Amino acid sequence: MSAKTERKAIDKVFILLGLAVTVMLLVAGSLAWYGYKFATNNVRTELAAQKVYFPAKGSQGFDAAEFPDLQKYAGQQVDDGIKAKAYANGFIGRHLEKVAGGKTYSEVSAEAMKDPTNQKLAAQKQTLFQGETLRGLLLGDGYAYWMFGMMALYASIAAFAGAAVMGLLVLLGVRHLSRLK
Repeated sequence: MSAKTERKAIDKVFILLGLAVTVMLLVAGSLAWYGYKFATNNVRTELAAQKVYFPAKGSQGFDAAEFPDLQKYAGQQVDDGIKAKAYANGFIGRHLEKVAGGKTYSEVSAEAMKDPTNQKLAAQKQTLFQGETLRGLLLGDGYAYWMFGMMALYASIAAFAGAAVMGLLVLLGVRHLSRLK
């Protein structure tokens, strides 16, 4: 077998492998894109259905000095993961710190079990339970899934870019093979 014939055989193998990798990257990119759209659309739909809004600028309980990082969201609906995290940690979290001097639901609940007639502890326990539950849902179901969607978006972009590079390399390989004839 001549060197030219061997070179043609090698080129054909690499072209086929390149085509296979290109197709796999296109499939991976498409699946990642679907994951991105699925995650972010579901988070947006579910958050929007809850009709949670940041307070309007200057409204009571939304002081610019206490919430400087949240003023950019004033009056907006919590409808994506970034806003869900900001609302959960920045708004709910700061309010919860004031309920029982920074104690968590678990700590207050333990105290309430020791003193079941203490109405103040019972009220704090209820408020902390509701607040921490909402905060956890916003962080877990809102922010976390949103971030999974965003990671899928970046993976999709990387896969499509890789497919473009591989497709170009395949075309260059075909061009090289045609010159060997």
